Amino acid sequence: MSICQDLLDKKEKLAVIGLGYVGLPIALEFAKKISVIGFDINEKRVEMMRNNIDPSEELEAKDFEGTDIEFTSSLDKLKEAKFYVVAVPTPVDEHKVPDLTPLTAASTTVGKVLKKGDYVVFESTVYPGCTEEDCLPILEQESGLKLGADFKLGYSPERINPGDKVHTLANIMKVASGSDDEAADEIVKVYEIVITAGVHRAATIKVAEAAKIIENTQRDVNIALMNELSLIFHKMDINTFDVLEAAGTKWNFLNFFPGLVGGHCIGVDPYYLTYKSMELGYEPKVILSGRSVNDNMGAYVAKNTVQSIIKQEDKKLSEARILVMGATFKENVSDIRNSKVADVINELKSYSVTVEVTDPYADSDELNEEYGFGLVSKPSGNYDAIIVAVNHEDYLTLDEGYFKGLSAKGKDGILVDLKGIYRGKVKEMSYWSL
Repeated sequence: MSICQDLLDKKEKLAVIGLGYVGLPIALEFAKKISVIGFDINEKRVEMMRNNIDPSEELEAKDFEGTDIEFTSSLDKLKEAKFYVVAVPTPVDEHKVPDLTPLTAASTTVGKVLKKGDYVVFESTVYPGCTEEDCLPILEQESGLKLGADFKLGYSPERINPGDKVHTLANIMKVASGSDDEAADEIVKVYEIVITAGVHRAATIKVAEAAKIIENTQRDVNIALMNELSLIFHKMDINTFDVLEAAGTKWNFLNFFPGLVGGHCIGVDPYYLTYKSMELGYEPKVILSGRSVNDNMGAYVAKNTVQSIIKQEDKKLSEARILVMGATFKENVSDIRNSKVADVINELKSYSVTVEVTDPYADSDELNEEYGFGLVSKPSGNYDAIIVAVNHEDYLTLDEGYFKGLSAKGKDGILVDLKGIYRGKVKEMSYWSL
């Protein structure tokens, strides 16, 4: 009998280790069809999930209903599983070097409960080779078991897009791989339980790892090109979004736009690839150049906003007031991880201006803890400039009258619209976008 059939018959259980933005949706999707153990080391988060609350605020209480899942932080409970899915974060440190601490800790945890016949599949984004070179030795050391003879290994990169209600887990094609043909076959079958869009079997674990890492690297490089074009067009007094709209009429023009590139994927994953590349003796030029452009956009926005204030009025910068609308890393989510809006705010503060921040999704305490600034409950007005940094749906219907009402100079105020959502709608105020 296959492991997939045993799971469907509920003779065996599947466990998901790490119940964040990626792990919890996976666990709940599987729990609609099979028995699942949801494991997280944070007991406070575990208790919230037991009460049908998603700590990441992505899922609703109804998403927990009708599922066969037990949330736990207990190793004894975790040991009951036969198929383990590891979905923990893979960040970089302050030097842009991969931080594998969560991944190695999770590997240690799984190694402690691993038994003969078990399967372990990693979903965390890593550089090619990490699963077999970094995680596998820990599994074998902790368990005393050997790959192939005793257990199977696989890699299936996550493709969850936080905040996206259209491209959900089940209807995004999955990539899966295994340590041998049998492992790959079974892992593909297990994911096919929940992935209606289909599962692509990658040739090897390294191929699957590489496929994931270049998905976000490709986006990063393309957005970097748009950002660099924005820097150039700004000097020419041309609106970048107008240019892209015109160029986009050609059938094969790629649909990318300028913006702040943060979050836990696009702003991080390329560093995993460049780290491994340099370890092997090749210094990647295009990828690092793109990262440099994108990492400096926050400072560029702040500098241009300050320059706009200086050009418009003769006042000390220490007396200037700026409103920043949006603090999360992307629209319509509460996720503040690696938000590049923080770069804008920190750079503005370096000019001694007063900055107030609003966001309908972000948590003020989390922002304070992570970046050293919080939110105001509502804009107080009398601002010398307003920066709409994130295109939350709550902001899409705002008109020029709203911004004039918040501006210290009314119709002569400054509106910075990073994503160009008010392009063509602002007629009187001083306006610019990326």
